[in-house]
Order: sequence, then structure tokens, then C-alpha cells
Amino acid sequence: MIRAIVLLCFWGISILAVGPPLVIYAAITGKAGPLYYTATRLGRWGVLLVGVRIEVHGREHLQAGRNYIFMSNHASNLDPPVLIPVIPGRCSVLVKKELFRVPVLGTGMRLGELVPVDRGDHEAAIESVQAAMKVLGKGFHMVIYPEGTRSSDGRLLPFKKGPFHLAMDSGAPVVPVTILGTYESWPKTRFALRPGTAAVIFHPPIDPHDFSDRDALMKTVMETIASSLPPERR
Repeated sequence: MIRAIVLLCFWGISILAVGPPLVIYAAITGKAGPLYYTATRLGRWGVLLVGVRIEVHGREHLQAGRNYIFMSNHASNLDPPVLIPVIPGRCSVLVKKELFRVPVLGTGMRLGELVPVDRGDHEAAIESVQAAMKVLGKGFHMVIYPEGTRSSDGRLLPFKKGPFHLAMDSGAPVVPVTILGTYESWPKTRFALRPGTAAVIFHPPIDPHDFSDRDALMKTVMETIASSLPPERR
């Protein structure tokens, strides 16, 4: 429990300490790069601070100068600060809209062009897909957790269809990502955080144009992510 408190305090104090000046800078200049760089580094430093090491596999599959849609399994609050800092280039993320109401954090996410999503509103979900299309058009990556929420037992949940509409409509290559170890360190059902090793596995990109429909793409992405999970988590 102490590690979880330390991590949350580190992130909270960091946001209050460096967030306002970086948000003001981004708002005045229109340049959110320093805000993004600092936020991702603070995320990673916090994870390392509480004893969670990060290993990365398969980054050689990523081609410099291309933007991708990264789709990952999601079983822990550690997943974003473990994954996003190890992706080359700048990312946007589909984030539940409630987080945009948090002072400083919400403003920073808007300036960083993160995309709010309302999982309970179909029309809003369509708007989120359209907003993500614009972000991809600017050359950013998109990071999406297609399960829509954290798994409570570490096993893959059914995937939402919206991310695959985005992939088919945009034509951006999808990179399936398997994250291991974060569930053991900090599962959804436990506040206490344990040290350990988190592994990020980048699978080869999948071209949406190779699929006749969204469901076939979704099936392949799910199977690819599951292929590196332990058998009991598939």
C-alpha cells in the first residue's frame, strides 16, 4: 500500500509543480511538445520509483516516420505510464472523459490533443473516432485499449468496435501490444502495489487494408495480443 501512495503522491505533486507553467507555455505558444515529454517522463519515473522495471521487446517492428494505432491489453493503472513513454514519437490516447475534469491534468490533456471518450454514449463515441482521425492526420500515434476498461482478473475482455472503425477508416497500421507484469504489480482489485517487471511486446504492424471488414481485423488483433499472454489469461 505504501508504494501505491508514494506513486500517487509523486504524480500528484509533479502535476502541481510542473504542470501549470508547462500548460501556460503550451497555451501561449501552441507547442505542447515539452508538456508531452515531461508528462511521459514523469509517468515512467514514477513507475521506476516504486520498483517496477520495464522491458521492451519488438520495437524493431516500428518504422521511423510512420504513425500507428497501438492497441494493447489493459489490466492495470500502470499500463499507460509503462507503454506510452517507450513508443517512439508523440502519441495521443483515447481517455475517459471524466479525467478531463481534473484541474491542470484536464487542461494539459486537451492541449496535448488527447481524445475524450464517453463509453456510455454512442454518439459521443462516434465523435471520439472522428477526433482521433484528425489526430492521426497530424502525424501522431494513437494509443487505444480496445477492451474499454481494465480487466479485473487479467484476462482479455471483449473488444469494443469503435477502435476498429478508426483503423478501417484511417487505414493506419495497427500495432498489437501485449503488456505483461502490470497486473501482478497493481491489479484493478487491489490498492497495494508490488515491485516487479513489466514487459511491453510490440507485435508486427497489421495493415487494415488486408481485411474485408472490421470484425476480421478485430479478431486478428485480439488473437495477436493474446498470443503472448499466459494461457490462463487468453
